[in-house]
Amino acid sequence: MTRLDSAQWQRLMDYLRDHHAGICRQWFEELEPVAMDSGLLEIQTSTNVQQNYLQNKCLEPFNEAAQHATGALIAVRFVSETTRARTADTKQPALVGEGVAPSGSFGVPRPLPDHLAGSYDADQMVLSPDYSFDNFISGPNNRLAYAAAVAVADQPGVAYNPLFIHGGVGLGKTHLLQAICQKILNANPDHHILYVSCDAFMNQFFECVRSGQMSEFHQRYRHVDMLVIDDIHFLADKERSQEEFFHTFNELYQHNKQIVLSSDAAPNEIPKLEERLISRFNWGLVAQVGRPCFETRIAILKAKAELRGAEVPHEVLEFIASRIDSNARELEGAMTNLIGHAKLQGQAIDLGLAREMLGAEVPTPRNNQVTLQAIIDAVTAFYNVKLQDLQSRRRHKSITEPRQVCMWLARKNTRFSLEEIGGYFGGRDHTTVMHSIKTVDERCEKNPTYAAQVSQLNSQIQQPE
Repeated sequence: MTRLDSAQWQRLMDYLRDHHAGICRQWFEELEPVAMDSGLLEIQTSTNVQQNYLQNKCLEPFNEAAQHATGALIAVRFVSETTRARTADTKQPALVGEGVAPSGSFGVPRPLPDHLAGSYDADQMVLSPDYSFDNFISGPNNRLAYAAAVAVADQPGVAYNPLFIHGGVGLGKTHLLQAICQKILNANPDHHILYVSCDAFMNQFFECVRSGQMSEFHQRYRHVDMLVIDDIHFLADKERSQEEFFHTFNELYQHNKQIVLSSDAAPNEIPKLEERLISRFNWGLVAQVGRPCFETRIAILKAKAELRGAEVPHEVLEFIASRIDSNARELEGAMTNLIGHAKLQGQAIDLGLAREMLGAEVPTPRNNQVTLQAIIDAVTAFYNVKLQDLQSRRRHKSITEPRQVCMWLARKNTRFSLEEIGGYFGGRDHTTVMHSIKTVDERCEKNPTYAAQVSQLNSQIQQPE
């Protein structure tokens, strides 16, 4: 058995940076080639989460880079310190796949029923090392959700059970869910966590119903230390799935097993969701994540740049943060594109490059291009309310009226979808936005004074700066 020499390893890493920059992370520096035998290169990771992520998401680029670096037809396998030690102790191959849960991602490898073994890896959501608490930027928009997630990770099954996190797209719900899983697994690798999407839960349920394998389904979902389900709102209007999840929830809760859920809306606002589920979702803590403020957006961009080992001037961070105010996912996309452009053009990241890159994607506001911030500034000043009131669950007329006007103006003057507008104003769905628009239109027809106020606001936000 041999090892990759330092020059070959450097060529491998350089090739990844040059040809697959999008997957490269700062923690790649911690990777180590530990063995190469019979055409198989073993690369050791620091954690089991890194191992599982690389094996599932980055295998082909690493294979390509390894073949380029060595000039030989070799394949890559990722091992963690834990799995490598286990292999050395037992003299057996590390158990990954083939009817077992990957170690370190969802607990200790354990046999699964034959019916579920083949689909387990595909259904189980892969944890990303990027989504840790260390990489999460806490701000006014998500402070409660962040604090609750940390508390659950420190005391699963004790603090806030269930934990229900809701908010719009790209605001950090999945990040918090995965951070909880990773912190628990780092502290206790034997903890058995099942982390799936709601869609996967329903698909497995219907498959087991059709094949008469419900006992295996119950074994999988009701005998875990923690159940984490992303996008639980997809249970809406699915009566049989709601019935099954109700019993699964009860079984886990009665045995003090932690339940963590995410949704695009609060429990009370998920349409066609059974009252008994709404009640149970509210048993623990319901925490919202909202849109990041300007300072938080800068911090997010800085963290994303550091994660990729890139140095970005503060003025560039401020520029991007001022142009993109939607969510962390779009901020990350902008940073990834900026780093990629700089790499391709062989130049340093500066304000000129940022302006060039964002110029086509996020046009500079002109007379007929109104920003959401301009709408909010005008409406909050006119009605003497605060943005957090508009994003809250309060239904008093003094709040609902300006909120409806904001939605009406956003729909008339921006390119945001109904879902995006609703998501910004407290995670509301598109039907709420449609109702608000209709309400404003009808009131304008009946009340000339109100129509004049709305028209005045509309003219105000369209005035050039």
